[in-house]
Amino acid sequence: MPRYIAHLDMDAFYASVELLRYPELRGRPVVIGGGRRHQPKVGADGTRRFALLRDYVGRGVITTATYEARALGVHSGMGLMKAAALAPDAVLLPTDFDAYRHYSRLFKAAVAEIAPVIEDRGIDEIYIDLTDVPGAQEVVGHDPMGGVRAVALAIKNNVKQATGLSCSIGVAPNKLLAKLCSDLDKPDGLTLLRAEELTTRLWPLPAKRIHGIGPKTSEKLLALGIRTIGELAAADPAWLAQHFGPRHGAWLHEAAHGRDERPVVTHSEPVSMSRETTFERDLHARHDRELLGRIFTRLCQQVADDLARKGYVGRTIGIKLRFDDFKTVTRDHTLEQYTADAQVIRHAAGQCLKRVDLQRRLRLLGVRVGSLRKAGPLPPITAPQVQALRPASTLPLFGDPDDGV
Repeated sequence: MPRYIAHLDMDAFYASVELLRYPELRGRPVVIGGGRRHQPKVGADGTRRFALLRDYVGRGVITTATYEARALGVHSGMGLMKAAALAPDAVLLPTDFDAYRHYSRLFKAAVAEIAPVIEDRGIDEIYIDLTDVPGAQEVVGHDPMGGVRAVALAIKNNVKQATGLSCSIGVAPNKLLAKLCSDLDKPDGLTLLRAEELTTRLWPLPAKRIHGIGPKTSEKLLALGIRTIGELAAADPAWLAQHFGPRHGAWLHEAAHGRDERPVVTHSEPVSMSRETTFERDLHARHDRELLGRIFTRLCQQVADDLARKGYVGRTIGIKLRFDDFKTVTRDHTLEQYTADAQVIRHAAGQCLKRVDLQRRLRLLGVRVGSLRKAGPLPPITAPQVQALRPASTLPLFGDPDDGV
């Protein structure tokens, strides 16, 4: 019995959610990544006025963009100022992660109604094992994959009905090939691949299309004269090991031949949860203490909310700082007891902050909680921990007033 693994990827997910809210923007280049100040303004006549990328000033980056914006050369991870030079008339909208998480839950529930064996890979993508879904193994007419095609189409229709959004699905014998296929016919695509079609359909593609081959590996392959997946498959494994190391070289050989035995994992425990933000201008621990303090407290509250929503507690509290010279530092502090309390997290993160030289201006600030376990009855808080529960208003704004910054 053939194995059918699907990879489902929502199309321009964040941007598509925003278009549900602002349907008048359909067909226009739209970029997601602004702050709250980029919320649309409602005029006296009830029409909405949107911020344009040409007017953006700051150091934010694109979270995602509509396909119309991508056609102009902008993409996720690009700086908004650089994108403004390419697409000055693109609409700029702020991110709304609460809305994105809501639609993420909706589309995954819609998939589970048809195919319950799901591996969650993030807010906008999943793997699905379709092998044992009723009807998937049926041959329809002369199409050996007619049954699984019908199942995949039913999933796409169910997602559309539940969310109003489109998705792209790749179906193949394993996760590696399914991930590659889901990106071949976006948006709203459906690509099915049989094992015997690997050489004709995938080998002509650039090697960088394989998930796991990043920019550095791709550049090195090109320098060695390997451009396509087929050329990578033809390379001698010993030669690959010589240039990329034994493990990575062996993986490159296996991946080019479409080999992947990984199962669809229906449940995995998160290692940590974190929140971070990049500032629109560099901030200084002394001159911008109050603003940084508010941001710091908000990040701690957001992480605490994430823990509570997903039912976890953690012991290791960490911070991440990136300075104006792009140097990044991290600090961790391990508590005696597990927690999901925002004030406890804030106090422990503040202790981490004392161990950092804050003379340079900051570009980025992040808070992380690790060493997670499922929430359950917690032991009583001991006397030394009471100090950590002091009201947020009495916490240092950012850093300690006595630390000289």
